[in-house]
Amino acid sequence: MKRILFVFTLVLFTACFASAQQRVAENEIKEAGKEAVLKVIDESVHDFGTIKESDGPVTHTFKIKNEGKTPLVVTKVVASCGCTASEWTKEPIASGKTGEIKVTYDPAGRPQPFSKTVSVYSNGKTGSYVLTIKGVVEGKQ
Repeated sequence: MKRILFVFTLVLFTACFASAQQRVAENEIKEAGKEAVLKVIDESVHDFGTIKESDGPVTHTFKIKNEGKTPLVVTKVVASCGCTASEWTKEPIASGKTGEIKVTYDPAGRPQPFSKTVSVYSNGKTGSYVLTIKGVVEGKQ
């Protein structure tokens, strides 16, 4: 009799545990569709073409959009070198709304082709997104 009661209790516990796991999995699937999604509008690579070192820094503004269901928060933007600086929308970007990431390249002392990346970190689905600027710097003459 004790064995039957033990087996019955074990089966009941297993069924309850499996049901709880299924509910957690269903909730995770529902929440997955509500994430923020960072999307770059137009281009993720900007070519400045040929620029003159003597003209000083050049800037390009990338437009981003939140294509997700929850607000998008850009937490940090990291350039691949010290010659590149960035500014970005600090406020949360609501679903369907846009923001900006402004990237400035300083060509001083760099007369050569360049290609620099900027990593964008957010609460978006992919975690990080890479933007690229490139061009050719003509030296001082």
